Amino acid sequence: MEKLQQLDYIAFLIYMLLMAGIGVFFGWFIKDIKDYFKGGNTIPWIIGGISNYMGLFSSFVFVAHAGIAYQYGLIGVLILWSTVFPCIIASKFLAARWRRSGIITPVEYLETRFNSNVRQTFSWIGLGMRFLDNLVRLYAIGIFISTATHFSFMESVLISGFVITMFTIIGGVWAVVVMDAIQFVILIFASLIMVPLSLDAVGGLGNLMEKQPEHFGFMNGPNGNFFWILVYFLLISLKYNGNWAFIQRFYSVKDEPSSKKLGYFTAILFFVFPIFFLLPAIAATEIFPVLANPEMAYVATAVKLLPSGIMGLMLAAIFSATMSSLNSEFNIMSGVLTNDIYKRLWNATGTDKHYLWVARINIILVGLVATVGALYVGQLGGAFEANKLLTGLFAIPLAIPLVFGILFKKPNSIGALATVIVGILAGLLLNSHPEISWELATFIEILICFAIFFSSGWWVPKTIEYKDRVEQFFKLINTPLRPDEIPNISPKFKKMLSNVFVIALALSGLLIITMVLFSLGTKGSNIAIIGALFYFLFAFVVFLVGKRTSQH
Repeated sequence: MEKLQQLDYIAFLIYMLLMAGIGVFFGWFIKDIKDYFKGGNTIPWIIGGISNYMGLFSSFVFVAHAGIAYQYGLIGVLILWSTVFPCIIASKFLAARWRRSGIITPVEYLETRFNSNVRQTFSWIGLGMRFLDNLVRLYAIGIFISTATHFSFMESVLISGFVITMFTIIGGVWAVVVMDAIQFVILIFASLIMVPLSLDAVGGLGNLMEKQPEHFGFMNGPNGNFFWILVYFLLISLKYNGNWAFIQRFYSVKDEPSSKKLGYFTAILFFVFPIFFLLPAIAATEIFPVLANPEMAYVATAVKLLPSGIMGLMLAAIFSATMSSLNSEFNIMSGVLTNDIYKRLWNATGTDKHYLWVARINIILVGLVATVGALYVGQLGGAFEANKLLTGLFAIPLAIPLVFGILFKKPNSIGALATVIVGILAGLLLNSHPEISWELATFIEILICFAIFFSSGWWVPKTIEYKDRVEQFFKLINTPLRPDEIPNISPKFKKMLSNVFVIALALSGLLIITMVLFSLGTKGSNIAIIGALFYFLFAFVVFLVGKRTSQH
């Protein structure tokens, strides 16, 4: 199997240095722990929406979902479309409530809504769940890099874990969302190049459909039945709305309308792009009829078809997507460790500078544990199977009290704790029986968790103090923000932000043009030149918009 060339490594290194420069730049603007973890509520909804999309996106798509698309076709796209619904649900029912809550971390509100025991339980078990989720993502990028380069799987995971951890430490949430937005443009550019190249390699879309007709049905393969799809969609809707990084984006923007726009914009992105991401994996069935590991389908196709240099940018884009996802996760996990555990249990009187140092140390710990754990994911059956199993066990019991606790008053702290404990035990028990299918076990677990949580509001007595506290909390999240609670973004900061995007986009376009010079005349290089010109045009538009916005 072909590997990266020297020019690809150069392109990758230059791009990473560009991202590092952005991280350092925004690190200068961090004043306290609130800025570090929620951006001071000044993140524009478009940038926040892109960051939300990238935070839920990673090499997992190009490894796990590409593996499904390679084996069974468009059901890989259908499964990926499950991400649309949680974004719509969040925008419709949750976005405004999260923004009004005034929290720094998603589990912070649990103490007011339930009690301190619930907050601590969700902090500790939730961290465990996030570790499991993130080590699967690191495993995926390890597979991607080891397939494309001469690094071993272990070397790929260790290098990725180190780089991602360092990037997260540097700049906090502002650096994360800005890098997300720039990486989004790079990712889309590289992915769109792959579509015409892969289809051209197999004689066109019509020829591919003729040779692989079963791959163009949405219900092909062992998971192609209505009940499996229904349960998986339910699972992802719960998982995403209980995802700490997902929630964080909704309260990091300036007001309620911005929070809702962020969610709907994320849903649009998740609906539009999956087909472009996974078509090359379907085409790989003709390019590589026999692959030892189907999860290598996309990267193997990319290495074969993309010109030298451009493949380096492709790898940078995929790596950046994973880095965006894990940057968001490491940031919010450090927030919980710092704000909900360290500050609550060990040191409640520290200075902002002290908590910033603690937050950065916690990011190192998070990165270390996730990196080591990623080395063992392969023993669980690969990225998709590991993620599906671990999510079903832990995400459902954690998400239901977290999400529905902010929507309904009656369920109480005993119900929240019982949902987590009984739900996890039920999931472990059900999944330990091979004769019970995954979808049936997961569906039963969902029903058990809902029954426990909502029934607690009817049969468990509540104190007057608890009722008053909950009433005050629901009054807060149901009351629109006052004008003085909505931050203003200074024209100077808007101009600075615009300039960062202009410079980054222009440098990205220049980098693409430079790489293309070494492979002129190929179809890939011609498409890349068009993409680079689009970058320059986009940079010019951003410059004009930024100049106009900064004057208001």
